[in-house]
Amino acid sequence: MQRRTFFLLGPAALTPRRRAVAASDKLTIACIGARGRAGHLNRGFAAMPEIEIAMLCDVDSRQFAAGVKGITATGRKEPRLEADFRRALDDKSIDAVVIGTPDHWHAIPAIMACQAGKHVYVEKPCSHNVKEGQAMLAAARKHKRVMQVGIQSRSQRHLAEAMEFLRTGALGKAIFARAWETAKQNAVPRVPDTAAPAGVDYDMWLGPAPKRAFNPARFHSNWRWFFDYGTGDLGNDGVHRLDYARRGLEAAFTGMKRTLPEWPTRISAGGGKLFFDDAQEFPDTMMVSFEYGNEAMLVYEMRVWTPNALEGEEEGAMIYGENGAVVIGNEKWKAIGKKGEVLHAGSASGNDQADPAHKADFLAAIRNGNTPACDIHIGHVASSLTHLGNIAWRTDRKLRFDPATQTFAGDNEANRLLGRTYRAPWVLPKV
Repeated sequence: MQRRTFFLLGPAALTPRRRAVAASDKLTIACIGARGRAGHLNRGFAAMPEIEIAMLCDVDSRQFAAGVKGITATGRKEPRLEADFRRALDDKSIDAVVIGTPDHWHAIPAIMACQAGKHVYVEKPCSHNVKEGQAMLAAARKHKRVMQVGIQSRSQRHLAEAMEFLRTGALGKAIFARAWETAKQNAVPRVPDTAAPAGVDYDMWLGPAPKRAFNPARFHSNWRWFFDYGTGDLGNDGVHRLDYARRGLEAAFTGMKRTLPEWPTRISAGGGKLFFDDAQEFPDTMMVSFEYGNEAMLVYEMRVWTPNALEGEEEGAMIYGENGAVVIGNEKWKAIGKKGEVLHAGSASGNDQADPAHKADFLAAIRNGNTPACDIHIGHVASSLTHLGNIAWRTDRKLRFDPATQTFAGDNEANRLLGRTYRAPWVLPKV
């Protein structure tokens, strides 16, 4: 299949039918990552009766005690502990892997897992850069594996209700969407380099990233604010709200009997470190504009230094039409008329309900051979918006993106940021 054809075909055309797994079969998984978001994922999967967690992998052995406790507290047996995730790929009894690692460690184990015949649940953003997402999509399709991305709202009922309303066409001509993030983050202090703590395989933690001295400000939790490992708050939280907005625009276009282009063609960004004077590299204040040809526009606004609700939501999106607008938050949505009157509204039974629903959807896709709610195709597009926005900010200019080639025309600097330089032996696997 030619590269151009691959990216122009829709996900349905590219998704091969997989062999279904019998409902009576217990699925055996390995969890890659033990703390933070990974720990939350692991505890959630351990609570599902149809799951057995056979292995827990982490490069920081200090995390094993808490990680095991979280799993065994659900009544499960203690998993086998490994520092190297490749041991999970070697184990033929393992059906799937759950990846809750830093962003720079998403693509390589996900692709290798597909090649080893494992299904994959990978946290958002699915990739550290655009080229990684392309490779992950190709690997899932080639090896006929389920790859669910952790954008949990894709399994959330109140968002589905909002999309159903938008698809009715009630907003009329709807060509603009806005997404925002104002959840408060903390400053990252500047501290001197030190030796890596005992029990940490720091070289393995760095993986494909450049070799550099250990620094606690760039390690657990804080890694997301540095170019080598993370994607800033645009990739951390913004990926969710961008998906609200793009998904809403897509639904509104359906209501107009039109199709929203899958990719933006022009991207621009502004902002910087206007609040924090600290170690992090990504901006704390940011505006990104995505133009979809001459058909639609999506604007993203981010401030991570103070909660400041917009339209009643600290984190959310809004789709604007000639007859009104739809506001989408993490736990509720509403449609408002031209004068601000509420036309329709809905709410979730609790935001945490999205997590178990998303996990259950992943397992159902493995069992029935169907496409999961946030298939890697959807996750790649959503994650790529964050990457494209970050590239526009880092290059400080308006970029023109060619959806057919997935590149920036005549812009070597921007194209270089679509991928990264990998540190051997951790190179991106060939698919």
